[in-house]
Amino acid sequence: MPFLPGADPFRHDGGPVGVLLCHGFTGSPQSMLPWARHLADAGLTVDLPALPGHGTTWQEMSGTTADDWAAATETAFAALRERCAEVFVMGLSVGGCLALRLAAAHPDAVAGVVVVNPSLALENPLLLVAPVLRRVLPSTRAVAGDIKKPGAFEVGYDRVPTAAAATLPRLWRTTRRDLGRITAPILVYRSPEDHVIGPASLRILTSRAVNAPVTVRSCDDSYHVATLDNDAAAIFDGSLAFVRDNSRSGEGLDA
Repeated sequence: MPFLPGADPFRHDGGPVGVLLCHGFTGSPQSMLPWARHLADAGLTVDLPALPGHGTTWQEMSGTTADDWAAATETAFAALRERCAEVFVMGLSVGGCLALRLAAAHPDAVAGVVVVNPSLALENPLLLVAPVLRRVLPSTRAVAGDIKKPGAFEVGYDRVPTAAAATLPRLWRTTRRDLGRITAPILVYRSPEDHVIGPASLRILTSRAVNAPVTVRSCDDSYHVATLDNDAAAIFDGSLAFVRDNSRSGEGLDA
């Protein structure tokens, strides 16, 4: 099925330092594309895949699960490891959860983690009954597009497939359980005014990632999709500086 306009994956072959970017639930690579290009322009090798069922139609996404999205990030991560000397993982919202999951699963292979408004906990009480609800209500209202900046928009779905959403709690549970396995440095960008993700996820991350240095920066002028919002430039520049500071060699990184 063809991608929505602007929702195509992005890949750039640069130097020996690689970055895997993970977009959010019901979103698409478009929400991360300016970030990906910023890192690519600095000489990094960048992979921004489309998660299964994303960037096309919500009906197609309805046939996918969190296991499928996690498997896709594992595949992309493995490919980057083959091409690069070291790999950083970055993500937005549920993509942040997937990035943290990779860092926990591969503590010796992830050089660093950058997450923007990561999702690690139940925010919508409807998810509690989603396994039953999906039989009578195939979709619910959209969560995409929480952006403060005038004129900015996110390419995502106008409906949330209930069956796919029902698989999120297991992803959150397994990721939370393993946060203590992460040893790579973690940089977190958090919007105080986020209409999708509440403060619980950040509390969980900072309290459970006990073996990793965690730095939190506030996106005071952005909502949930901060990668397309008023604080986007600070995220892009900050994440690039983070890579430079934590890369073993810095080789292939433009100044």
